[in-house]
Amino acid sequence: MSTHLDQIKELLASCSEENRRELFGLLRREFRIHAIETKLNVQAEVILEAISRASDLTLRGIRGIIAEAAFLVNVVERLNGWKNITPPGDHPYDFLLSDGSGNMRVQVKMQRQKDQQPMMANKGYKFLPPDMYVVETQRTRGGTDLKTGENTRPYKFGDFDILAVSLHPSTNDWSKFLYTVCSWLVPRPENEELLLKFQPVPNQSDENWTDDFLTCVSWLRSNQKKCIFSTDIKFLKTKKRRRKKRPR
Repeated sequence: MSTHLDQIKELLASCSEENRRELFGLLRREFRIHAIETKLNVQAEVILEAISRASDLTLRGIRGIIAEAAFLVNVVERLNGWKNITPPGDHPYDFLLSDGSGNMRVQVKMQRQKDQQPMMANKGYKFLPPDMYVVETQRTRGGTDLKTGENTRPYKFGDFDILAVSLHPSTNDWSKFLYTVCSWLVPRPENEELLLKFQPVPNQSDENWTDDFLTCVSWLRSNQKKCIFSTDIKFLKTKKRRRKKRPR
């Protein structure tokens, strides 16, 4: 069998591109690339064509799903001694991981893009540095809590433990992530229990962000108190109140 397979490989190598494409087409009729083809009863090529026709908003959601899958394949499945115990359902985190010493709730987000380019931090808020990127730390869809009437789109401190940011927009590499501790993120000036919509992200590891998941876990378990970006919350609150009072 091995000899025949080697002979087939040699024949394929000598075939023209047109011949190889024809053979590939014959094999594709017999073999499906992914189980989603069976689930949706449609070929992968049709699914990809549909994605290529999607709006920017839809593609943004698809990129987010790809980032989650990339985190699973490139990070979670390579962690020794860790288990993925993520329960089904809608949660404020994407992954629940355990190493036997405790559970880690991980929220995966993408670097924000604007005009097909990585969005710089000062484009999110003028007080953020122009040499950093941003990640949008709120849910994709909005909503209202029926009991309290509160906006459910913003994340609260404590909704997850670690923020994993995909650096694909700036690196074109789905395996690249930066991590920080949720409690270190910047709060909203109007409500310090909520995460600021745009969080500044550096282009490489520093004292607040790491490209190693286990390093971030150790930061979290150290119970160190800090903030990834120093802001004068009282100043921002005053500035916002003045903006509201400004005559039209």
